[in-house]
Amino acid sequence: MPKLICAFVHGVDAMNRFIGRIAMYLIFVLVGVLLWSSISKTVFLPSLWTLETAQFVMVGYYILGGPYSIQLGSNVRMDLFYGGWSPKTKAWVDAFTVLFLMFYLGVLLYGALGSLAYAMGYFGVQPLEYFAEFFGALMTGGFEAAGAKLGYLERSSTAWRPFLWPVKLLLAFGILLMLLQTLAEFFRDLGRIRGVEI
Repeated sequence: MPKLICAFVHGVDAMNRFIGRIAMYLIFVLVGVLLWSSISKTVFLPSLWTLETAQFVMVGYYILGGPYSIQLGSNVRMDLFYGGWSPKTKAWVDAFTVLFLMFYLGVLLYGALGSLAYAMGYFGVQPLEYFAEFFGALMTGGFEAAGAKLGYLERSSTAWRPFLWPVKLLLAFGILLMLLQTLAEFFRDLGRIRGVEI
């Protein structure tokens, strides 16, 4: 395999391994939030922020841990015939199915970017154009110019009413990491087909 592809695969693996291990520690944050919620309901008045915080931490835990689980191969697979196949046949099947996953994740990423753009106050039909304008304004005019591109920021409909753009940004970032990891797995499968381990 070309050195550039090998460097891409190893770079994506290292990045998702690092982010995945950090995401694993979010379970302790989640346990703390849920513990506080239980104690506050019993001893004090219920806390408004605990439900949404627990949901946001769960999104981070699952979406940032997903690429790492793809890398480890710990995703769920229906194994009727797969286990009996040769490594080369498994690589062919994996490469074929990864193409479908990459298409699905691409569509999901586009939807997540649209949802993020909506959360940031943009109600047009082209979220990629909005982000190009937003980041262009940020690079050329700084935070004030980028802030002028923001509209009404979407909030949750609960009593606490947190902004939703941070969790939607996290969602889009996690989907992008999954897409990069599936592309790395595709290259790894192509290497196995050729008899080369990446």
